[in-house]
Amino acid sequence: MAWEIASRLAASGAAETTWYASDTDRAPSEVPGLRCVPASAWNVVERLLGFPFPLWSPAALAKLSRAVREGDVIHLHDCLYLPNVVAWLAAAIARRPVVITQHIGNIPFRNPLLRATLAAANRLLGKLLLGRAAQAIFVSDVVLRYFQRFVHFRRAPLRVANGVDCAMFHPLDDRARGLLRAQLGVPAGTRLLLFAGRFVEKKGLHVLQRLARELPQVRWIFAGWGLLDPTSWGLANVAVHRDLSQAQLAPLYQAADLLVLPSVGEGFPLVVQEAMACGTPALVSDDTAAGCPEAAGVLLHESLAVDDPASQWRARIAELLRQPDTLGAFRPRVAEFASATWSWERTVERYGEILRRAARA
Repeated sequence: MAWEIASRLAASGAAETTWYASDTDRAPSEVPGLRCVPASAWNVVERLLGFPFPLWSPAALAKLSRAVREGDVIHLHDCLYLPNVVAWLAAAIARRPVVITQHIGNIPFRNPLLRATLAAANRLLGKLLLGRAAQAIFVSDVVLRYFQRFVHFRRAPLRVANGVDCAMFHPLDDRARGLLRAQLGVPAGTRLLLFAGRFVEKKGLHVLQRLARELPQVRWIFAGWGLLDPTSWGLANVAVHRDLSQAQLAPLYQAADLLVLPSVGEGFPLVVQEAMACGTPALVSDDTAAGCPEAAGVLLHESLAVDDPASQWRARIAELLRQPDTLGAFRPRVAEFASATWSWERTVERYGEILRRAARA
């Protein structure tokens, strides 16, 4: 999302942006008006606990602080990361306006210490940073409602949905889709389910492991990377695709019969929007579905707040797959809704207005 906003703003001539991000990922190609600065980071927390919290080197933090003083407006993605807190402090000292897009809310980790630490950090840093921001933006109603319980905002918070590149993510006709599934090695008549995202606890990997094991007749593709690697499950019906670009991910969305994402605490993930733009229905948690109420008629959802969520999700998936014609007929509705509702052009235009207003103020 950060790349889409920054690169599209630069392409429109609306802003010149310097984008600082951890060097744990490869920096994207620069475009005119956008300079990408990889910051030296230690990512041990994510490797050990599955929670992304990169620790930047002192030199990288000092360089970031100097860049903040040179900017007209500072745009942060989420409020808890150490570099974002440092950037916020530097902006406060230099009297630079800060706009924060908050993606993540409460995550009910199974580890009680991690769960309590995140809740305390949200109440401390979330209350401070989001409450003092020139503008707080949320990608999900669920995350917005969570922070509204204890944050007093300077300006009324906004919800701005992620956009979708509908030129890249679009449905295929039956013939092209059949050829694509054959290229992926999916036999005719076999159902293909897809997970896309990091292999971490909050994405529901423990639920997905049971689903893959208890639905052996279904082919599964896991696209992503992380600590909880599905290749370790030893299941013949599971294939793992790592380090995919958006262009490489699009065919997986187009080929799949269903995106399955039993995640919690992350607002409304972009992978759901991208899959739906390809015509692929998505089965998500009640928590995720509540983040986008306008999608209620085209978004499948199931509860995780039960004693045995995997059994409930397995029954729902089995019911859906027993009606392949019904699920197939649902695809045009899903694609039509996504293309009519989500657009990076509209999203970036909104961000341009928000950032200009903050800079003027």
